[in-house]
Amino acid sequence: MRFCPKCGARVILRKKNDLLVLECHKCGYNAVVEEGVREVSEVTTVKTEAVTVVEEQSGDIRTLPTTTAECPKCGYDKAYWWMVQTRSADEAPTRFFKCVKCGYVWREYA
Repeated sequence: MRFCPKCGARVILRKKNDLLVLECHKCGYNAVVEEGVREVSEVTTVKTEAVTVVEEQSGDIRTLPTTTAECPKCGYDKAYWWMVQTRSADEAPTRFFKCVKCGYVWREYA
């Protein structure tokens, strides 16, 4: 990786008119590359572990508050609801619903 001698930003290797040129996107600096320089790209993959979701027992869900909300799956008009902070703290929490009749779960972004 090379850096611009003028501003210190990272320079990008580009091909212009059959010449290799180091180009700075910030200040516009350009320099023709001498022989012996090559472009190398490296890709790194990160393996993540599987996450197991454990569904709550049907008896525990009855302690959640209920509201009038139409289920998009069966059309029933009553659902349990709860809120989870799924995005950053300065954004509104996500409201989840679970149909009392069929158990379908959906969300509402505030």
